[in-house]
Amino acid sequence: MNKYEAMFVLKPDLGKEDLDKVLSHVQDNITKNKGSIDEVKEWGRNKLAYPIEKHKEGIYYLVNFQIDPGTISAIKRVFTLNESILRSLVTKV
Repeated sequence: MNKYEAMFVLKPDLGKEDLDKVLSHVQDNITKNKGSIDEVKEWGRNKLAYPIEKHKEGIYYLVNFQIDPGTISAIKRVFTLNESILRSLVTKV
């Protein structure tokens, strides 16, 4: 299993419950694909460099996890299809 780091920018108008749903959705998809989550950090609300979908700021999260390299494309696709996630970036550590 390889180590990966995922950065998420979530919509700023999400409530606490919606944020928890998005994070649990992310974590569930990683564990469903036989991965393990090492750490989840909330970076908080920050201004975006340019507007994304008319949002000028976003809520940033960093997730460190381990997963088989063959399933990383499926994980990235799930992140892209989630409407609450403005941007995501997954890199191998």
